[in-house]
Amino acid sequence: MTRFRLTIEFDGRDYMGWQRQDHGPSIQQAIERAMAEVVREKVVLHAAGRTDAGVHAYAMTAHVDVEREISAFRLMEGTNAKLRPQPIAILHSEEAPADWHARFSCVGRRYIYRIANRRAPLALDQGRAWRVPVTLYADEMNKAAQVLVGRHDFTTFRSAHCQSDSPVKTLDRLTVRRLGPIIEVEAAARSFLHHQVRSMVGCLQLVGRGKWSAKDLKAALEARNRAALGLHAPPDGLYFVEALYDGALQGR
Repeated sequence: MTRFRLTIEFDGRDYMGWQRQDHGPSIQQAIERAMAEVVREKVVLHAAGRTDAGVHAYAMTAHVDVEREISAFRLMEGTNAKLRPQPIAILHSEEAPADWHARFSCVGRRYIYRIANRRAPLALDQGRAWRVPVTLYADEMNKAAQVLVGRHDFTTFRSAHCQSDSPVKTLDRLTVRRLGPIIEVEAAARSFLHHQVRSMVGCLQLVGRGKWSAKDLKAALEARNRAALGLHAPPDGLYFVEALYDGALQGR
């Protein structure tokens, strides 16, 4: 039995999210089916995170155990061939220690949310960014974002369906920057609550429009009540960017 670490890119628009579902296609299911054709055995993928329907990934980390003797390169190439033309690709494959786990060995996760701040419809980025037609002030959004950095009870920014044992999380970084018409919100933490990033982005968008202030954002945080949430951003602009690990198997 060999454990392989995989780095995966995907466009989540046509999927119900990462995790295998009974009511629609998932990224996990698509890769497992393709890989099973290559190794001729049932396989189960374990990922660093679980993305929602419509969410994308630049570099999701996952691992899989395979009984058949096969090189990391052949596993990647064969699976990619079977995945075509689906918008899913294994970018990197390597052998990993048997006790290394894509989820439980992970010490940090990073997401980016892309807002297209323009009046014109999205021709190329439809479903891959959140179009906000009114002017957003990224500097004000960035200043307000620092209210959320640190260890807090994030109940306000937590989905009612979240399965985490505690709403208390430590947010290591939350930054907002403008790149022409694109505003990027970057969030980094050891782990996140279900819908936390999208809920934070939704409220920061209200700050950017001048409808909320940093004080309003702080009040929402301190309310510890989902009813205090100002706005929940759509999945379109959210990307899983990186999983971080200690030791030799660093995030790629």
